[in-house]
Amino acid sequence: MFSHVMVGTNDLEKSKSFYDPLMATLNVPPSFVDGHRMFYMSKSGVFAVSAPIDGQPACHANGGTIGFACDSPEQADAWHAAGVANGGTTCEEPPGVRAGGMGKMYLAYLRDPDGNKLCAMHRMPA
Repeated sequence: MFSHVMVGTNDLEKSKSFYDPLMATLNVPPSFVDGHRMFYMSKSGVFAVSAPIDGQPACHANGGTIGFACDSPEQADAWHAAGVANGGTTCEEPPGVRAGGMGKMYLAYLRDPDGNKLCAMHRMPA
């Protein structure tokens, strides 16, 4: 459904230092930097980080979350650990299984250095 997702940043280098190790846990190569923005390319889509084109400060959406698909709970844990080790902050509950109307999911939440809310998700077998 989506071709790409982009979040804003106020410090591209700091974001690169955060996202490169985070994306490596998902087997996504380091970003391609193009001026004021960077792109993480995968066979399922593109994730991008950009300084705002309008010159105003970047800010995060209240209630917004960007989710990354994981192959296992262990991959979600590695993603979470890489994020915390590289300037992210944990948020929500600790990583773990949560049950809801869409079944059981293993979820791990972070905020990036600019406050964008991210989630690693693995759908548990029924």
